[in-house]
Amino acid sequence: MMFVANDSAPDTDQAPLPDIEAWVGDNDAAGRRITGDMLAAAEVATTVRVRDGKLLITDGPFAETTEAIVGFDLLECENLDEAIEVARAHPMARMGRLELRPFAFQDE
Repeated sequence: MMFVANDSAPDTDQAPLPDIEAWVGDNDAAGRRITGDMLAAAEVATTVRVRDGKLLITDGPFAETTEAIVGFDLLECENLDEAIEVARAHPMARMGRLELRPFAFQDE
């Protein structure tokens, strides 16, 4: 899973950003990207917790932060190296950050 997040310290390189539509098209065509989408703004999120048996519902993200998950892509890559190369070409690698995380229980 690749979480797409904004970042308070984006890259300052003035080179043009990669085209997100080209990134999606290339990875869809190669069978590496299974699905993905943008998420609604963090301000409309609802955080649900249970503490001491009590339901706690908070509007917005749990933590006050300028960084938030803004989207996701479900990738199928041969290994972490391939996933890193896929993430490296995503525009948010420069403007935000990408977190790669395997599923906990994978068939080996």
